[in-house]
Amino acid sequence: MAACPNCGSENAEGANFCSVCGARLDAVETTAEVRKTVTIVFCDVTGSTELGEQLDPESMRKVMARYFDAMRAALERHGGSVEKFIGDAVMAVFGIPQLHEDDALRAVRAAVDMRAALEDLNHELERDHAVRLACRIGVNTGEVLVGADSTDFGRVTGDAVNTAARLEAAADSGEILIGDATHHLVRDAVEAEPVEPLTLKGKAEPVPAHRLLEVASETGQARRALLSEMVGRDRELEDLTRAFARAAEDRSCLLFTVLGAAGEGKSRLVEEFLATVSGSARVVTGRCLPYGEGITYWPVAEAVRTALGVQAFDAPEAVIALRRVHLLLLAAYL
Repeated sequence: MAACPNCGSENAEGANFCSVCGARLDAVETTAEVRKTVTIVFCDVTGSTELGEQLDPESMRKVMARYFDAMRAALERHGGSVEKFIGDAVMAVFGIPQLHEDDALRAVRAAVDMRAALEDLNHELERDHAVRLACRIGVNTGEVLVGADSTDFGRVTGDAVNTAARLEAAADSGEILIGDATHHLVRDAVEAEPVEPLTLKGKAEPVPAHRLLEVASETGQARRALLSEMVGRDRELEDLTRAFARAAEDRSCLLFTVLGAAGEGKSRLVEEFLATVSGSARVVTGRCLPYGEGITYWPVAEAVRTALGVQAFDAPEAVIALRRVHLLLLAAYL
């Protein structure tokens, strides 16, 4: 399989152009190296020396194999690529071979899932081997140098990698520390608290970091405040306003589709429009998730939950009771 030098997608042998982005597959020499901004995750088992004293080598190997399998599954579920296992540590990269706009958020979600997966695994390890594992995790974002072959992870080098490893080493057992650059990218979707700047080996100055407390649910992710004035979209905003007025006057449904390339301001345009009608309409939203399983009807389900005022994790009994209230109100209205 040939990896695209532009987007990292796999293509059939002998293909001249990428089947995903259309770039020429021979556009970059295989000996070249490129710079990429990626997010690195380091995870290490704490107390592994004591664990080795409790278990014989065969049992220790089985325990670590189950640990590595659980960590790999959590990382790959969010689109991360496991670069290597170093002793009892795991290093993964988000952004190689394929770059995503939310790689930093994927990485912190994966870190939380890794910690949860380890807790689930511990129930089995206690039953089978009478031991428990604990881990500490460091997450950092930055520029690295990689080979032109995007599957060659062994050539990922840069200060971001070293800093991620140092953050992991500085974390306490069960703790996730994220670098300042990572926090800047995910600050609207996580709860984190700053820690004292860390004096890390090999770093000339103390390194700012944050302790990750919680990642917002898919439905609860906060939106970044829009402080600047929107420019150059007056005509599109007028079109949306007229379409809304027509739908309200005719009491009918109207579909308005906003199309455009990434970064052109589609979301900003919709936010501006919704701000103008928030007092005269109830807004119900649903969005497609960038990755995951069983998400085909996620936007429909999210819109229905928003309309009913329920969350994905609410108990079925609470949802049924609330639906009855809505039906009674609707009957009274009619």
